[in-house]
Amino acid sequence: MPVNETLSQYSDWSYTTATAIYVLALVFFLIEQSFGAKGRLAAERSRERQLVGAGAPTSATETTTDTPAPAAPRGRVERIGRMGASLLVLGALLHLTALVLRGLATHRVPWGNMYEYIMAVTFIAVVTWLYVIRKFPVRHLSGFMLLPVVILMFIGGTLLYTVAAPVVPALQSYWLVIHVSAAATSSGIFLVPGVASIFYLFRSAYERNGKFARFATKLPAADVLDRVAYRTTVLAFPLFTFGVLCGAIWAESAWGRFWGWDPKETTAFVAWVVYAAYLHSRATAGWRGSRAAVINTLGFAVTVFNLFFVNLVTTGLHSYAGVG
Repeated sequence: MPVNETLSQYSDWSYTTATAIYVLALVFFLIEQSFGAKGRLAAERSRERQLVGAGAPTSATETTTDTPAPAAPRGRVERIGRMGASLLVLGALLHLTALVLRGLATHRVPWGNMYEYIMAVTFIAVVTWLYVIRKFPVRHLSGFMLLPVVILMFIGGTLLYTVAAPVVPALQSYWLVIHVSAAATSSGIFLVPGVASIFYLFRSAYERNGKFARFATKLPAADVLDRVAYRTTVLAFPLFTFGVLCGAIWAESAWGRFWGWDPKETTAFVAWVVYAAYLHSRATAGWRGSRAAVINTLGFAVTVFNLFFVNLVTTGLHSYAGVG
């Protein structure tokens, strides 16, 4: 069936608009991160000085909330943060619209090339983060989470943009729906624990020896970041495992072998081993905390390496598609 150029154009416009909205939301979140965290820190220090001057123990600062001076600026910053969250939801809706229209325009699933694959991965990352900020007090970190999303979408929409068209015959298989959707979903979710683990390393370094104080004091407690990283990894890992297994089955059908140590396959296997090691380390008391976070950060690095370098630089059986 011929490509519907009108729907394709609407998809491109929705993608561009979603990217612009994400940039605006990123600015709002960075304002909340910069000024909101400083306001909270200043308020805590102010309450501590007042209580110490009055002879009260400093631990009472955890329950004292009657300092009126910083309330107004914190209220404005909170509104900015909520506006950023609203923009993030709006951007996600437009992002989803771009995906759906691309699929309708091409009469197939919208992840048949690198442009569409990045569109799908970043959408999953945004949806995952929206869920995380509803469950954990980490909304003010959304700017840092949106930064790689915006960079990926900019690269996808400029350097990797591909005109809507049918996929090559090798990809005209139901495995394109199963294998690539699992790979894109797990890759998008893996962006969240990667960022959370990096923040955990900063926060834990501050809590141990006071390093990175200017930045780490604006982060949530280390245990919150650890829970975010662990729970999202637990969600993504089974999907990633399923995607790798489906890829092997598809490879046997298309190329006559389940595994051939193609660069894409090899890097995916390395990522799987790293994430399996992270989950094992979280279950082992001696390797929890910073050691586990380092392993998760390494997995994040391998995932990004697999997404870009392996797809775009190396030559292998996956090079013609740039996906999965």
